[in-house]
Amino acid sequence: MQAWMHNVPQAIIDAKADLRARIPDLAERFARIDRYVRDEVAAIRAEQAAGGAVPTLQFADVQAGKVPEALRQQIRRRGCVVLRGVFDPQQITQWNEEIGRYIEAVDYLGQAQSKAGLDKYFSALPSGAPQIFSLYWSKPQMQARQHPHLAQARAFLNRLWQYRGPAGPVFDPDRECTYADRLRRRAPGATSLGLSPHADAGSVERWCEPSFHRVYHEVFFGDVMAYDPFQALGRDQTHEIPSPAVASVFRTFQGWTALSRQGPGDGTLKLVPIAKGMAWMLLRALLEDVPADDLCGAQPGRALSASPQWHATLLEGEVSIPVVEPGDTVWWHSDTIHSVEDQHRGSGYSNVIYIGAAPYCAKNAAFLPKQAEAFLQGRSSPDFAPENYELDFAGRATPADLSALGLRQMGLKPW
Repeated sequence: MQAWMHNVPQAIIDAKADLRARIPDLAERFARIDRYVRDEVAAIRAEQAAGGAVPTLQFADVQAGKVPEALRQQIRRRGCVVLRGVFDPQQITQWNEEIGRYIEAVDYLGQAQSKAGLDKYFSALPSGAPQIFSLYWSKPQMQARQHPHLAQARAFLNRLWQYRGPAGPVFDPDRECTYADRLRRRAPGATSLGLSPHADAGSVERWCEPSFHRVYHEVFFGDVMAYDPFQALGRDQTHEIPSPAVASVFRTFQGWTALSRQGPGDGTLKLVPIAKGMAWMLLRALLEDVPADDLCGAQPGRALSASPQWHATLLEGEVSIPVVEPGDTVWWHSDTIHSVEDQHRGSGYSNVIYIGAAPYCAKNAAFLPKQAEAFLQGRSSPDFAPENYELDFAGRATPADLSALGLRQMGLKPW
């Protein structure tokens, strides 16, 4: 843990004073990115009216190497993409049904009362805790994570980044580290358990931690409009405040795989598809109308909230994802503001497996032994609250259920 993390309130005051002193053109700098965001919001509204602002493409085109450069650039601009047809729908139906039986066999609801309060990560988000199941080691989850199609999809996504640096590649785009995440299963008619707009992968650290200053150098100290969210330099060297559900790995994209048909109104994902939106948030918190001890509500060890009080301009660009079918995957840059609808007004379950893209690099490789130990013991994945629903459950996945690729991705076999 970095020294400043032991006194976060003072670190916020010190970091803001330091950054304000080092950015003499703060007002002008913010005005430039503010104009850009307002223009992007207008473009997003036009794209929504014309069919949708979230880029989509067919996985078959990825496999065939037929993704146009213009579409690649639009994914980089929007910071998100729907990749259709990654998994066979029949396989997805089997996984979805098997996960339902797994939840019952684990006695998840029976155990939940004794574990209440362990997951504090989303406590600062006003919509409350999402309808997420803290299960990591079911066979369908492991089978999906190690599937060759997903490996192809993530290699494509990783290569959207500028991953080559002066000292060599920041990460290997063609090798992946499994990052075990949870499940979402949302019943039709649900009127709560949404998730308010936020970004993951760091909260107050983005201002207080010098390693993040390297990531956001152009935003703070260079040409803010030259900031490239897909520049990987420094992303593999950041330090986050240790906290349950704060990712300690570097993810090029967060993501999920659809287990059911879902779209606008079905209690599912919404995005602010502006990849450079984080630059706006970072500078917004330094303006004079924000108190010296405040970063627009950012809290240590929590998701970085985007609120109407401070971030209304950015939130005007929020849109729902398009309708997705079982086997489609949805991906978003880890700086992208996203949320989950409060109400599920649809007629069917809104179910997903959370699977992101965590390419092989030193930071991610260092995480794998801790995760592998949790897998072998049936404990919760180490980045999450120690709820340990699967600890004594014999039906969870074991190394025998993993392919050669899956063993390598878990760090249980060398590449």
